[in-house]
Amino acid sequence: MAFEELLERAGGMGLFQVLQVATLLLPTIFTPFHMLLENFSAAIPDHRCWTHMLDNGSETSANLTYEALLAVSIPPGPDQQPHPCRRFRQPQWQLLDPNTTAANWSEAATEPCVDGWVYDHSTFTATVVTKWNLVCDSQGLKPMGQSIYMAGILVGSFIWGLLSYRLGRKPMLSWCCLQVAVAGTGTTFAPNFLIYCGLRFLSAFGLAGIILVLSTLIAEWTTTRRRAVTMMILGCTYSTGQMAVAGLAFILRDWQDLQLATSMPLLAFSLVSWSVRWLPESARWLIITGQPDRALQELKKVARINGHKEARKTLTIEVLMSSMKEEAVSARAHTSVLDLIRMPALRRRICTMLVVNFSVQLSYYGLVLDLQSLGRDIFLLQALFGAVDFLGRATTVLLFRFLGRRMTQAGSLSLAGFCILANALMPQDLQSWRVAFAVLGKGCFGISLTCLTIYRTELFPTPLRMTAEGFLQSVGRLGAMMGPLIRMARQALPLLPPLCYGIIPVASSLVLLLFLPETQDLPLPDTIWDLQGRRSDATGGHRQEAVIMESTWL
Repeated sequence: MAFEELLERAGGMGLFQVLQVATLLLPTIFTPFHMLLENFSAAIPDHRCWTHMLDNGSETSANLTYEALLAVSIPPGPDQQPHPCRRFRQPQWQLLDPNTTAANWSEAATEPCVDGWVYDHSTFTATVVTKWNLVCDSQGLKPMGQSIYMAGILVGSFIWGLLSYRLGRKPMLSWCCLQVAVAGTGTTFAPNFLIYCGLRFLSAFGLAGIILVLSTLIAEWTTTRRRAVTMMILGCTYSTGQMAVAGLAFILRDWQDLQLATSMPLLAFSLVSWSVRWLPESARWLIITGQPDRALQELKKVARINGHKEARKTLTIEVLMSSMKEEAVSARAHTSVLDLIRMPALRRRICTMLVVNFSVQLSYYGLVLDLQSLGRDIFLLQALFGAVDFLGRATTVLLFRFLGRRMTQAGSLSLAGFCILANALMPQDLQSWRVAFAVLGKGCFGISLTCLTIYRTELFPTPLRMTAEGFLQSVGRLGAMMGPLIRMARQALPLLPPLCYGIIPVASSLVLLLFLPETQDLPLPDTIWDLQGRRSDATGGHRQEAVIMESTWL
């Protein structure tokens, strides 16, 4: 808690925070590009089997129209359109007789697309699906690729969460941006789908680190009063990225061009981030890890940028060590993931947040990665999703004033679940209503995700914050992996996926209300003592009780 006082001595919130947030907006706005890229780069266009009659110019009959040749070459599918995965072994000329019905053919007269497919290029000139023919018997490879990507984020969240405490926030951010840029660029040169998935895994591994550091680095350099506003700006930038990816995909219809356009900016950011002086290492982290001299340098740098000239006299190593005495003691204690479950207060928080993170990610990605099932114009849908997400995130700070963190998180999460359930129970012919409920649910998820980013940062002390964040992100990505897998059950049980996507968030919101405290207007906890001190203050106890409980926990 004492770091708040040091930050005020360095000028509080000023020009430094403005420059820092503005700099970090670049990787933030490109994060959804990579997360949602396969809505466009791996879109499934209309397709049919290649046939000699239709696609070999030398055999095309000049006396027959294209529709007639299509009728004798390709059987009708379930929707009475040309079948995407079957063709006639021999032309069925009898189907041209007006007295013959379309039923006058048997399954035995058809065969799979042994000579390949013909794709509709009116929307996309090329996609991952058309490059490696991920259709028909191979259609399961696309969701498998998405699961591999989410697995990369899952593993990355956990690994980077552990390494960031040892390596620092800033080096990790620079490296992860470089990794995403190189791996993303490499996918455009992948010779086969297996290598493509491997490079996507590496890209996701790095992206997890970017997501992890952005919110933590900003939160650790802002005061309690302004933290919600800065995190809201971060969330709104993410929403802007969701809209921007729709515009970029509309302009670049080739998946390789789209992949390069989303990867190269992160390479530029990685190179310049080392030299940008208003992007320092977290002083909180430096103090906690026993590097007070470096922390003092960073604080003085911030004070200079903020124009706080008195900091040269007021900010000294003696003042820093005196203010952060408890944090210095905390730095000597070894921390690990197990520390999150040894103390009852932390154990309750981490277990509850595990449930909430899992449910949010499962339902969120079950919704946003299934655009083609909601309508034909996926560009408009993505832009609409981004716009309502922006509005949802922008209203989060206002909701905080009236409801606080806890009620905002629980309310938005439960409302999102009810919207998904309403979408599932709406008749298929009322497509506009189904889209409306989906868009409303997306807006509620925007509020929930923004609140979650702030809320979970405020629940854990500095030594364990990134470890907890990485652990929670990993479990959340496990939910994101489960989303596509649940959707695969749609053919057998059509209502199972939407019921899961709707019921699970509602249930998790009730768990949150039961077990998590309110953190509105409270400083970030710097040590475990701070958590115990809050409990002691709330029950009329004394600070000594917190110290005794801390000793027991250690």
